[in-house]
Amino acid sequence: MAPPAVAEEQLPPALNSSSEQPPLFDGTTRLYTYYPCPFAQRVWIARNYKGLQEQIKLVPINLQDRPDWYKEKVYPPNKVPALEHNGKIIGESLDLIKYVDANFDGPSLQPQDPEKSKFAEELLIYVDEFVRIGYSSFKGDPSKDAAPAFDYLENALGKIDGPFLLGHFSLVDVAYIPFVERFQIFLLEVFKYDLTAGRPKLTAWIEEVNKIDAYVSTKCDPKEIVELYKKYFLAQK
Repeated sequence: MAPPAVAEEQLPPALNSSSEQPPLFDGTTRLYTYYPCPFAQRVWIARNYKGLQEQIKLVPINLQDRPDWYKEKVYPPNKVPALEHNGKIIGESLDLIKYVDANFDGPSLQPQDPEKSKFAEELLIYVDEFVRIGYSSFKGDPSKDAAPAFDYLENALGKIDGPFLLGHFSLVDVAYIPFVERFQIFLLEVFKYDLTAGRPKLTAWIEEVNKIDAYVSTKCDPKEIVELYKKYFLAQK
């Protein structure tokens, strides 16, 4: 089955410290996000894949100049993503992609097969370690330090037939792709390390995910990623 097409969306500008707070709990479902954030991107992808652009309104927050009302009145942890739905605010990206999938109409991102469900949980348990390894590799030699994480994905992609981690596009792909996107761009640009070299399944997976409009419509400008990561990670070396 072909992935759902996603109509081009006019993205609202980010709210900053001088911006007024949108009405809270007025019946509108809002995804508080930050466009360059890979954690928030997970929920954005899930929203788009399920065709919820009209049901879930994007409210981008400028994390470099956050409005005080966001922490004080919306989400005390003061981070993104956060979802305003049915009179409550909930956060944590992995919880949210499951929540959006379970509570809204649209194509399912959950596997139906019990064995695939078990494998999905294994992959989701590992994703935080994957992210940690990737980011920590910036401080050393990524070709050695990050290799175990990318080898893990390469091996995982060989366990089920199909181009995606569970064979079909699912919440597991949604959990990993924002970070693979950034690691691929930054490691190649700064360290001349191609994470796809010698990993044909990972290469094919990246190509297939880039055919999913719901993901492509959320991608960050590569130059912005490089500049953000240089500023944040390399300035600390």
